[in-house]
Amino acid sequence: MVDFEGANLKWSNLREANLKLADLTEASLIEANLIKADLEGANFHGVDITGANLKEANLRESHYLTFDQISKVKTLHDAELYEKLLNPLRKEHVRLFKM
Repeated sequence: MVDFEGANLKWSNLREANLKLADLTEASLIEANLIKADLEGANFHGVDITGANLKEANLRESHYLTFDQISKVKTLHDAELYEKLLNPLRKEHVRLFKM
């Protein structure tokens, strides 16, 4: 498990990173490149992911990931996300799923 609690990861290139079960509490991932990143089971409590690229990212079973947080990302094209968030996002933020 990776501990990035409170880390400033703005504009970081974390493409294809293995962040499974990572503690991202209060981290800043603004404009981060998380294409194909494995974030399964990661803790998103208080994380700022505004503008992050989550194309093809694995967000299954992530913890404390809210609708408000995820609606501010750049893209969720082909991302894996649990249905509780996925369906409302597809209805209200269609742009997140376009290429």
